[in-house]
Amino acid sequence: MPRVLVCVAWPYANGAIHVGHVSGSILPADIFARFNRMIGNDVIMVSGSDMHGAPITVAADKEKVSPETIANRYHAINAKAIEDMGFEYDLYTSTHTRNHEEVTQDMFLRLLEKGHLERKSTPQFYCENCKRFLPDRYVEGRCPHCSYEHARGDQCDSCGKDLNADQLLDARCQICGGSPELRETEHFFLKLSDFTDALVKYGEAGSHWRPHVRAFTLNVLREGLTSRPITRDITWGVPVPVKGFESKRIYVWFDAVIGYLSASKEWAKLEGRPEEWKDYWTDSTCKGYYFLGKDNIVFHTIIWPAMLLGYEGLNLPYDVPANQFMTLEGQKFSKSMGVSIAIPDMLTKFRPDVIRFYLAANMPEMKDSEFSWEDMAARVNNELVATYGNFIHRALSFTFKNFGAIPVKGELDDRDKAGIARIAEAEKEVRDALSVCEFRRALKGVMDLAQFGNQYFDSVAPWSLVGTDKARCGTVLHVSLTICKALAVLAYPFMPFSSESIWKQLKMEGTLREVGWKGLDLPLKEGEKMDKPAPQFAKIEAEGAGEFQRYAALNLKVGKVLDVQPHPNADKLYLMKVDIGRTIAMVSGLKDFYSAEQLKAKTLIIVTNLEPATIRGVKSEGMLLAAEEGNRLALLTPEKDLEAGTQISSGMEPGQKQVTFKEFQKLDIRVGAISAVDPAVLDLGSRKVQCAVDAPEKGRKYAAFVAGEKALVMFGPDKVKIVFDSDIPVGAKVR
Repeated sequence: MPRVLVCVAWPYANGAIHVGHVSGSILPADIFARFNRMIGNDVIMVSGSDMHGAPITVAADKEKVSPETIANRYHAINAKAIEDMGFEYDLYTSTHTRNHEEVTQDMFLRLLEKGHLERKSTPQFYCENCKRFLPDRYVEGRCPHCSYEHARGDQCDSCGKDLNADQLLDARCQICGGSPELRETEHFFLKLSDFTDALVKYGEAGSHWRPHVRAFTLNVLREGLTSRPITRDITWGVPVPVKGFESKRIYVWFDAVIGYLSASKEWAKLEGRPEEWKDYWTDSTCKGYYFLGKDNIVFHTIIWPAMLLGYEGLNLPYDVPANQFMTLEGQKFSKSMGVSIAIPDMLTKFRPDVIRFYLAANMPEMKDSEFSWEDMAARVNNELVATYGNFIHRALSFTFKNFGAIPVKGELDDRDKAGIARIAEAEKEVRDALSVCEFRRALKGVMDLAQFGNQYFDSVAPWSLVGTDKARCGTVLHVSLTICKALAVLAYPFMPFSSESIWKQLKMEGTLREVGWKGLDLPLKEGEKMDKPAPQFAKIEAEGAGEFQRYAALNLKVGKVLDVQPHPNADKLYLMKVDIGRTIAMVSGLKDFYSAEQLKAKTLIIVTNLEPATIRGVKSEGMLLAAEEGNRLALLTPEKDLEAGTQISSGMEPGQKQVTFKEFQKLDIRVGAISAVDPAVLDLGSRKVQCAVDAPEKGRKYAAFVAGEKALVMFGPDKVKIVFDSDIPVGAKVR
């Protein structure tokens, strides 16, 4: 029995898994693993939560909790979302286990023993205020390539360039806002150049890899490999097992890829066969497939293979079918950047097979693809519902209504034989495509068979036969149900829940999970009584959960005014200092509405990621929100007291990328009042829109995001809503 190891990229446990994770690595891995299990291969699929990355510690610092608290929270959330989506890992674990620590340290020590690690001093930013070295993601500054003001120490999210923290201009500490200084610190480096020749040979042999994966790998190798640091001055992560390095930890990129090996060992122990992991790692006939996004290619075709070569005796990846990115409005999905559609949220609105179908049909295999709610609705309604679901339901329901049981197959005519032959053609197309990780082609093969089923059903017209030649009618329905059975089998890797339901409605024995690909050859049970069939899918609305997604570009926080002074160069402007979790300077035009003393008592709502502007010679780092109507102005403020820096997210992932003032002006934020007649309606003055509000108070005015004929009240933690410090007419625009 052929063995297959399926390894899936480890999502950071700093937020809920999103559409990008699923389309990029999790769904293709699950489809591939399910298919291989169905055809009888011996498969294990492993991965888990990456708990040691800087994004976790950044999130922990923001919430003033431990990294372990953040990591455990999102590990639990994501493990449940993975189960609810039907992703069948043999083990979904985490990098924060004793087993993983031992395997990681063993890898480290073996590479050290064989001379593949070296100690070197390197400059790293140190914050005197915080009394700590700063990981790359804790350093922010101006990009040396594009001058973006909020580039991180590892990457610029504006131009996409990889960076080292010491390349940043005007570097600052993300924790306190201070200016860090470069200091020498000693670390271990992996000598990648030790493996150049072997890696070139390995990459050149990868003719079965996707072209973009192989080309990228060979280009990196041609540019030459340099030593890469594998330890960091942090306290969260796997300890460095070397005396004198007790205060340091193993760098997350080195730690995470070892997770595939540690998870396999953990799985074997849990199965009660602790040595069985070797079947997947030391048997050269076992093929390892690694599913990930294109930003992780270098780690899986160069760095991880180098580590495996250095360790010796372990299989290198057989294939790395890395996907491109699925984007939202042109931006890569990213939790840290606030470009995210969380899977737990999607599951509250759509059945898992609906999500799986759309993300598989739109999977970014060879080039970036774009997610849109409109496209999702169109494809689900026109393809999944109108073609696939329609054929299966009309065949099942017509049979149940007129026969009540699986009809007898009589003599087949040429059209019937063509229908049976079409199943064999579809099986070959789908099998061939899945075998080489071409998932969109495989799904197209399934949908083409469903389209054929509709055409066959129309051509044989069972409704014209049922009253004149019931035996012939039974035969064509038997062929139709055989096509339904084939669709259930072929679609199972993509849509397991509905496939199992169809299998059950066809009165087949066992489950598809048990029967597998052999289900294509099993005959229908003639005469078996049927239950009343239920439709598998229903049409969805285009709005989905994304109608307010454009507002997620904003990063809104509670701001406490610390100081207000006249602007040195403008009579009608104030220069303000505001605490948003850190102190920022802002210029505001409030002199005609508020005295300095009045403002010093205010709690405001601040746009913290607006592109900085220099106003009359003074740099303004944020913008307060106010509603304005004629000569009246009211400041936005929380209805209950909240700490400075509290996120006002309204249930969305807040944006991190800079927003231009022009982009902000396109957003429609207004004053709305709860209708005195219907508490689900928000009065905007000129019109009324739908708006669900917790504990609505008739006539109460709130700040609201408006999208078409719906509104979303602005709120923070515990649904604390955003109101106004003075009366302002409904419909007034927030600026």
